[in-house]
Amino acid sequence: MNARPHLLKTFTRAALLVGVICAPLLAVQNVNAGTDTFIGEAPTMSSGAGLVLVVGLRRS
Repeated sequence: MNARPHLLKTFTRAALLVGVICAPLLAVQNVNAGTDTFIGEAPTMSSGAGLVLVVGLRRS
């Protein structure tokens, strides 16, 4: 029985798995985030209306 195709298949799967796991970690190192960089919306102050609604709904 020839074990080389099985070994090659296992090595290829392991290499792909390592690549999938390490790619995001390597990409994060290249991100230059500062105080002026926002992902999504700029933060705004909340009025607290959500808390008032939750408390009001729980009491009714």
